[in-house]
Amino acid sequence: MQRYRPVLNLVQKFRNVAFMSSSTSDYVDTTYLEIPLYDVEKPQPLEIRKARLHYQSRKRGMLENDLLLSTFAKKHLDNFNEQQTMMYDRLINSPSNDWDLFHWIVEKSPTPKEFDNEIMDMLKKHAKNETRESLRQPNLY
Repeated sequence: MQRYRPVLNLVQKFRNVAFMSSSTSDYVDTTYLEIPLYDVEKPQPLEIRKARLHYQSRKRGMLENDLLLSTFAKKHLDNFNEQQTMMYDRLINSPSNDWDLFHWIVEKSPTPKEFDNEIMDMLKKHAKNETRESLRQPNLY
């Protein structure tokens, strides 16, 4: 244990610094972390957009959304037309908080009008998992 003491001290120092604000010594509230903005209007070939959306659906930063969105994308995204793909892109890349998205999908809070569309309806149905299938993130390839 003694030989690991320098590493443990370093980890403790990092832990103390990681949650401190750079301008003050106040604790940073990590319960509300914003999703980085992505320009969904950026022109992109449909297949490239779908490939990006498959990845973004899997790597959300919040396990609940990772599971729901990755399994949803695996099941439906390849069959979406361009308009549906854009709706899905806006849905997962426009809200500034992943918890908002999760609460809309599981119907804990009302979906804002700009995201209340056929894709959100499909996501809500997917989240209900009426067939009680075991959900597991799809393989990366």
